Amino acid sequence: MSKRHMGTRRRAAAAVLSSALILTLSACGGDGDGTSPKGSSSPAPAGSKGGDKAGSTPESAPSTPSEPIATVKGDKGVEMSVFSARRDEGGFLTLDGVIKNTGAEQFTTPVQWSGLEQSVAATGRSFAGMTLVDSAGKKRYYVLRDTDNRPLTTYAYRTRMEPGDSLTFFAQFPAPPAGTTQLALQFPGFPSTTIELS
Repeated sequence: MSKRHMGTRRRAAAAVLSSALILTLSACGGDGDGTSPKGSSSPAPAGSKGGDKAGSTPESAPSTPSEPIATVKGDKGVEMSVFSARRDEGGFLTLDGVIKNTGAEQFTTPVQWSGLEQSVAATGRSFAGMTLVDSAGKKRYYVLRDTDNRPLTTYAYRTRMEPGDSLTFFAQFPAPPAGTTQLALQFPGFPSTTIELS
């Protein structure tokens, strides 16, 4: 076989492989309708400005109902909406929500969100500063920790939120007694708000 024919066959094979690769990539590219999954936050690039971490635990992007059970305005136009506070098997209470920068300027997430415990500080930015208060039972509930003292909540999120950016979060607490139907949610930078448990 001549060199010319071999070159032609190689080019044809490369074209076929290229087409197959393009089809494979387009098939893996999402739902095909150009929309984000329900309950997802705004895009979080792997390398946002300043090299900040953009990720969070997979549990931090739950599917949320359309109507929040509580919404509070915080510092500098930041708004927190809680979509559910549900009891789970095993004696847990899981909060799901979204924090959105509704202001006109960039918002830097405060270190107070991570709480004041030095043992938790090593895990980086988290929602460990969030607490639930049962006024009737005179109890305060803190975010649970795993065996390595990492808080069971969204962590390693971006430190800066541009106008319009959202941060989906979750946080797990010990479940209060079955008779408790309301708790006060307290989080640094936001006023206390009452949430209904489900």
